[in-house]
Amino acid sequence: MKGSFITFEGCEGSGKSTQMRLLSERLKKEGISHIVTREPGGSDIAEQIRAIILNGKNTAMCDECEALLYAAARAQHLNEKVRPALDEGLLVLCDRFVDSSLAYQGYARGLGMDFVSSINSFALENYMPDLTLFLNISPKAAFERKHGADEGDRMEQLGLGFHEKVYEGYLKLADMYPGRIVKVECGGSKYDTADRIYSVLKSHKII
Repeated sequence: MKGSFITFEGCEGSGKSTQMRLLSERLKKEGISHIVTREPGGSDIAEQIRAIILNGKNTAMCDECEALLYAAARAQHLNEKVRPALDEGLLVLCDRFVDSSLAYQGYARGLGMDFVSSINSFALENYMPDLTLFLNISPKAAFERKHGADEGDRMEQLGLGFHEKVYEGYLKLADMYPGRIVKVECGGSKYDTADRIYSVLKSHKII
């Protein structure tokens, strides 16, 4: 039996990693088999590509190179980690997926959704998520919550204006794919958000 593929999306500092950890802890208590992974990365080769993409010294990287590197890391990650887990019937929780590329490179970078979709066709044709959880918090609020951008992260250092475009891109994607992308409001404590996420998974019969 094929497993379920759940992705977490959101702006920098939206709390994806925290929410995935809280969900994983709850799933373990309930005996639900799952794996937690991330993009870019999730496997050895993909993690090496991640290091290149996020290296703060790589300021000369052009937008097209950036988008292609994300797609390459994704293909490796899918083949090496996601597909085997789904084939085993596991629930896969992934921190970012193709919607990140569409919001960041396609929309905010201005490369276009069609270009990003074309270079990610392998992922789009074979591995679209069963459900995508968009943690809905503005970049300004997210950066305030995490006390500023990470100086060593090339993407976080792109400035508030860029990340507001990313957020706008995510909202457009949510409107385009209402059946797959669910907005999860991040008001209240992290545990309040975790409860909302759990309720969404329950209502979609994922768990």
